[in-house]
Amino acid sequence: MDIARTEVAPAPRPRGNAARLGLMALPVAFFAVFFAYPVAAIVARGLRIDGAWHLGRITEVLAEPGIGQVLWFTTWQALASTALTLLVALPGAYVFARLDFPGKRVLRAVVTVPFVLPTVVVGTAFLALVGRGGFLDDLWGVRLDGTVWAVLLAHVFFNYAVVVRTVGGLWAQLDPRQEEAARMLGASRLRAWRTVTLPALGPAVAAAALMVFLFTFTSFGVVQILGGPGFSTIEVEIYRQTSQIFDLSTAAVLTLVQFAAVGAILGVHAWTVRRGESTLRLVDAARTARRPRGAGQRALLGAVLATVAVLLVLPLAVLVQRSFDAPGFGYYTALTRTDGGTFLVAPIEAVGNSLRYAVAATLIAVLIGSLAAAALARKGAGRLVRGFDALLMLPLGVSAVTVGFGFLITLDKPPLDLRASWILVPLAQALVGAPFVVRTMLPVLRAVDERLREAAAVLGASPWRVWREVDLPIVRRALLIAAGFAFAVSLGEFGATVFIARPDNPTLPVAVARLLGRPGDLNYGQAMALSTILMVVCAVALLVLERLRTERTGEV
Repeated sequence: MDIARTEVAPAPRPRGNAARLGLMALPVAFFAVFFAYPVAAIVARGLRIDGAWHLGRITEVLAEPGIGQVLWFTTWQALASTALTLLVALPGAYVFARLDFPGKRVLRAVVTVPFVLPTVVVGTAFLALVGRGGFLDDLWGVRLDGTVWAVLLAHVFFNYAVVVRTVGGLWAQLDPRQEEAARMLGASRLRAWRTVTLPALGPAVAAAALMVFLFTFTSFGVVQILGGPGFSTIEVEIYRQTSQIFDLSTAAVLTLVQFAAVGAILGVHAWTVRRGESTLRLVDAARTARRPRGAGQRALLGAVLATVAVLLVLPLAVLVQRSFDAPGFGYYTALTRTDGGTFLVAPIEAVGNSLRYAVAATLIAVLIGSLAAAALARKGAGRLVRGFDALLMLPLGVSAVTVGFGFLITLDKPPLDLRASWILVPLAQALVGAPFVVRTMLPVLRAVDERLREAAAVLGASPWRVWREVDLPIVRRALLIAAGFAFAVSLGEFGATVFIARPDNPTLPVAVARLLGRPGDLNYGQAMALSTILMVVCAVALLVLERLRTERTGEV
């Protein structure tokens, strides 16, 4: 047996390396052509004047007082949003991890709905709650639109699920007997949690905080709708400089700043994840959740339910209510007409456009993301492959506005003249969906025993057959979940789509933004109606995901 192992074991490795390179080829080409090239082109165009590089423009832009205020606001609002989200969401992470109560599965889906909603819908929902003529304005005369508090609350609303899912997922698998052992040795409940549980949760809390910071640092739709002219993040300023002032050099500098910041954030995130891969004593999550015991746990459960109702459910409920303000479904009926002058077609056609684009984007994202995840999951990955893993996350943080405008100035001549093609929108949406596919499928693929793949390869199976016979049966359900996330994310993409969607084929987020940008109660009501439709479609997709997840894990 030792001789056989000596002769056979080295054989799969060259095939494995060749297979990894083959799997990486299409994702690398896709990200190079549709991400790196457009971003590099628009930055180069902004920093080249009369054919010569003008790198001094970087210091000139950064020295402008207005740009300094944008950088400062972007940073401190992201820090404040992250701290506030952790403060509000960590109790929820505990409740979903350790407590069992009726309706938990449905409530978990409700909590996650805001995260998959487009930022335009989030902004619209809070505008209906805290804006002029909104719910709080009618009830108590309180208005928060145009203030930083509206932005911060909307960011907590959007990112609550990030903390609950990331921290709660690990918390549910921590063996509670470790903390109980500390209690038996005389430690108080607080000290046992502080010395045993908190250090184990540290990497998950740090990872959640970094992800929230990333999403809020690059915030666009929320700040644009709720912040008003007084507040601008880097992403909003890039959009303003590109589409309104046509100052590409300033937009290029801001893109480089955002790129550097996001790269640093992703680097810290990768380091945190590696630290989190230490040996923890984990158990089945279904065994750690118990019915609330004692007044303290029941009070905590009640507080979390109240927070979810006020912070997450109320804005969405007000959004739906505002969409029905006109008698006889007036706002929904108006969506079928073109007499408003805002669109070349009836606004309701945006629903069909968005669904078609999202389906195409999902197919592209699943193909690219699955190949990338399969390559990353193979053993013996070197620095090049780990660097590819980090690059896959960049589209989530780099300016979508830059990507969209980059599409217009690069994909305009053969063999890639796609400006008039419908595929341009799905390609941009797939850039955002593919990282979610990778992050969903990678843990499952890494859990597949490598010896199964090696045995299949030794028996003569091709890499494609190894994937089809070994990996696919195991990861089929994860693939469906990844497709659902890619669909929801593609459905709500706004930053790039706002540049490349044709006037006669608007998507739902673009249509909502256009309606909100025009005065009048009819346009406002139609925006609420379209946002409600988009919210329902996203919620249905998420409920399907939750059902698949619980069927896979057996959780109730």
